[in-house]
Amino acid sequence: MSSILTNNSAMVALQTLKSVNTDLAKTQDMISTGKEISTAKDNASLFAISKVMESDVSGFKAISESLSLGESSVAVARNAAETTTDLLNQMKEKIVAAQGDNVDRSKLQSDVAALRDQINSVVGSAQFNGLNLVDGSTGSTDVLASLDRDASGNVTSSSITVNAQDLSTGGYTAAAAFAGSTGVSADQGDSFGFSMDANGGTSDNGTIAIDDSVLSAGDKLTVQLGNDTASYTVTSEDMASTTTADVVSVGLKTAIEESGANVTVDYDSGTAGQIVVTNADATNSLSVSGQYTNAGSGGLGTLASIDVSTSGGANSALANIESLIQTSIDAAASFGKDQARISTQSDFVSKLTDSMESGIGSLVDANMEETSARLQALQTQQQLATQSLSIANQAPQSILALFR
Repeated sequence: MSSILTNNSAMVALQTLKSVNTDLAKTQDMISTGKEISTAKDNASLFAISKVMESDVSGFKAISESLSLGESSVAVARNAAETTTDLLNQMKEKIVAAQGDNVDRSKLQSDVAALRDQINSVVGSAQFNGLNLVDGSTGSTDVLASLDRDASGNVTSSSITVNAQDLSTGGYTAAAAFAGSTGVSADQGDSFGFSMDANGGTSDNGTIAIDDSVLSAGDKLTVQLGNDTASYTVTSEDMASTTTADVVSVGLKTAIEESGANVTVDYDSGTAGQIVVTNADATNSLSVSGQYTNAGSGGLGTLASIDVSTSGGANSALANIESLIQTSIDAAASFGKDQARISTQSDFVSKLTDSMESGIGSLVDANMEETSARLQALQTQQQLATQSLSIANQAPQSILALFR
């Protein structure tokens, strides 16, 4: 039966053409994006999995940067430890030479002192991005190494702990060098801290008191006044004085005055070892803190006592230097182990990231060869469907022949 109201052939051809156009549009999207699954409507489950994996890949790229930073920090520390070992071996040569009788020990002692200063310079400058693992200022540092996702989707981070190695010839100590200073508690004698009101306030001054019973030559007293720093190193002449506390206090007073800090400093000769600091700024308050560094308390603290200028000193130095060399070697070995571990983890994270990106690609990327072939087929189907619809639309015209 023919009808001019219902053209079944045209409706079938139209549905076919719509289906072909839909598939063609999807194929063209795949070609333009390179992905088979570019939105959640394409495949919700695979889309969700791929997005979680992409998030992990971003996290591992950040971890890779953290590992690079950590490896660089450890490499600097290892190089410092190895350089220190070389310098200690050079010092050992001087000490061995000083064992003989027909030698100029004063010149050898000058060489030893120069090598000691060089070791201090190496240790002090062995920092990367502000982190120094060999000067005794840090106990350990954690290097972010991985993100671990369990079956429930919970994510935790893991780190590689790098233990610092103290190769300094001096370190912070609990000895009460600042006993009696403002802001010093019973268990905080190695440091102090207090804030002064603007000049004219009720608390615009503070006291710094020195206890010479814990001092020795080479010890360092450091005072931070806002952004200005003043320091004084105790000398052997200071220790030989009958009024060591007074001499050191005067030296620290001079250092504070030369620091540029906007303060006045008064020395009270009636109170041994005491100076009073007053804020000279009439507008702003000022924070003051201090730190005592013991020249003999570092990992290489006994280096300060090496003296080959006498036969007895040379003999003692020979036994001492072996222990110091071993300390330096152990530090280098520890840093070498940590650096190797970080390097291995860095390589693993890099390969893991590549594997995850490959896995994501296999889930969502389009097969371009297959997509290209499908495009050609769909374009042909589109042309045929269009022709079919055109033919179906012309079918009612034949009914006119019945009325002629």
